[in-house]
Amino acid sequence: MKAVRYIAFAIVGLIILAIAAVAIAVMVIDPNDYKPQIEKAAEDNTNLDLILEGDIGWSFIPLGLELNGVEATLEGERFVRMEQLVAQMDFWSLIAMSPRVNTFLLDGLDARLNVDKDGNGNWTRIMPEGEASESQEPAEEQQSEQAQEDTEAAGGEPLNFNVENVEISNAQVHYNDASTGQSVTLEDFTVNASDITLGSSFPLDISFRVETKQPQLVVDGSLSARLAANEALNEFGISDLEAVFDMNGEPFGGKAVTAELAGSIEANLENETASINGFTASLADLKLNTDLTVNGFGDKPQLNGTLSIDEFSLKSLMAALGQPAIETEDPKVLEAVAFSTSIGGPAGTVELSDLSISLDDTTFSGGGSYTLSNSAVALNLQGDAINADRYLPPAKEDDGSEAASDTSDAPEETGSTAQASAEESDLLPLETLRTLLLDIDLGLGELIISNLNINEIKSSITAKNGVLKVDEFSGKLYYGSFGANVTLDARTDNPKWTIGSKVNNVQTLPLLTDLAEIDMLSGGANLSVDVKTTGNRISALRENANGEIAFNLAEGEFRKMNLTRMACQGIALANQESLGTSDWGTTTPFNDMKGTLKIDGNTLNNTDLVAALAGMRLEGDGTVDLKQTNLDYELGLRIVGEIHRDEACRVTEYVEDVVIPVECRGNFSEDSAGLCSFDGSRFRDTLKDIAANAARAKVKEETDRAKDKAKEKVQEKIDEQLGEEGDKIKDAVKGLFN
Repeated sequence: MKAVRYIAFAIVGLIILAIAAVAIAVMVIDPNDYKPQIEKAAEDNTNLDLILEGDIGWSFIPLGLELNGVEATLEGERFVRMEQLVAQMDFWSLIAMSPRVNTFLLDGLDARLNVDKDGNGNWTRIMPEGEASESQEPAEEQQSEQAQEDTEAAGGEPLNFNVENVEISNAQVHYNDASTGQSVTLEDFTVNASDITLGSSFPLDISFRVETKQPQLVVDGSLSARLAANEALNEFGISDLEAVFDMNGEPFGGKAVTAELAGSIEANLENETASINGFTASLADLKLNTDLTVNGFGDKPQLNGTLSIDEFSLKSLMAALGQPAIETEDPKVLEAVAFSTSIGGPAGTVELSDLSISLDDTTFSGGGSYTLSNSAVALNLQGDAINADRYLPPAKEDDGSEAASDTSDAPEETGSTAQASAEESDLLPLETLRTLLLDIDLGLGELIISNLNINEIKSSITAKNGVLKVDEFSGKLYYGSFGANVTLDARTDNPKWTIGSKVNNVQTLPLLTDLAEIDMLSGGANLSVDVKTTGNRISALRENANGEIAFNLAEGEFRKMNLTRMACQGIALANQESLGTSDWGTTTPFNDMKGTLKIDGNTLNNTDLVAALAGMRLEGDGTVDLKQTNLDYELGLRIVGEIHRDEACRVTEYVEDVVIPVECRGNFSEDSAGLCSFDGSRFRDTLKDIAANAARAKVKEETDRAKDKAKEKVQEKIDEQLGEEGDKIKDAVKGLFN
């Protein structure tokens, strides 16, 4: 026992001697005497020139070091400077093996980080050449040793570390990149924290100012919160978070914008769990709210919580952010936008349920999911009604005089400039399409677009391995219905399109009137569309299109044209008379019209157009140029019966079954009323047919007259020679001539 006692006394004695030695050294030795040696050591081992302008002080209780006016230059330029650094540690806490930092103070830090035109940072030149590569050789070994030390530390006693006060003030960092022209300045950076103890929360306050050159942006930020970490440093928490960022500059059109964060966050690295509670993020009038828990930090995290965006005005938000105003046909739209959903799903999948999206007076509801492993997106949304035309840009007023004035002073545009201004862009990002994995179902009760009113819309979209399919796009349209399907094969740079569609009994008059203000045709349309094309631009899709459209219009009429009058004009000419009726009306009814349009690029060819009209049958062929919106048809009105009560239009045997020619030519988007007219150039052929009919009728008339005369002469001779016996012979002669 005496031996143990002596050993204990010896250890205590050594500790006392060590403490005494340190105390004597602090009192006797002046560190300022060693400034030249310290500066020279820095110069010998680095490319930095160390300048110790201020005093160096140290203390025993508390054990600490103080540096004042320290600067390091690199190649004659300031690299870093600090006005004061104070680091003090409670001496007795070291003796108790529970280290406690009394004070850490850093004031007036000024760091200059520069990148030259070749992209090399000045910090890479701190060490002399050759030493950097040598220091990199044992890097892996150092990392391995560090990992081993970390592992041993993790398996040992928990760290008991305490800091009474941390203060950083007046710090600034300047970053300039000559290769990009970017410049970033961090200034007025302050940090204050106190009573930092593992296992309990402590207050933290941070403020700063950041200014960038590209784009020109200034951010004044402040953050306050309570932070916590356990002794094993695997569990962290942030509570009472309040962060405010005041921003202004080019991204916001020179306006001041405020962003705020609030809430609390907890994370456990060992259990791989995290939770976000009462978290809010706001930018101007936009406010996001969420409560979320996460289980698993790997490839398959599991999420559970809610996410919502309070109702806001998109137009007001854009104005607050200094962005260009969103101009819409209806100035009252985009004033009420909101979003909310519940978040859940199995590990590795983010599922959205009770999804609700509000856009003014339109509501979409449903759900969706996103799979992290393959980026697969599934979505099912159903909406009530939306008028898309309200959200379109307002129509520009066409002022011919102003346009002429503007163009008169403008420089003449060269051919290359004109070509560049008219350059088409690709419709779809093919590379992105090839990565998509989609399964989307969308529905809408009512849609108004381009003045068209479509109801009960259903659509189903899938995408996989670069092939996108619209398996269904259907709805009800103007008392009829439609259905379409589209396949887009984007696996090559020249994507292939296959389009099919069927339309049943859609009324063409209100459809064309609402769509293009064209009221030249009415009737129940039945269409069957089968088209294939290639390309990724509108012009290419039109030029490469081929297929056909079979159509049938029942119980309709041609409007703003009277084909009956045109036919009667030809008949009156044949009868060598003039029409007496003046009121012909402006329409031509028909019972049925059908044909087939062959699609060849921008041109539709029709060779089998037929329609049943009153006393006539419409026959014809022609072409439709979609690019020029031009119509070129040669029609014929075949006379098959009485067509009008006008005496000059009476159907004689001369005009029966002849064709009265009609031509329809012109731009159907501009002058639908003047498209069709009587074709005088082809009427010569009609006159030949009428003359042939008349000749045949004349021959028949002469033949009948000759027969009658021969019959009369024979009868007279019989009467003279036979007398009373002639009745029997008369009957025989009648049979002969008949």
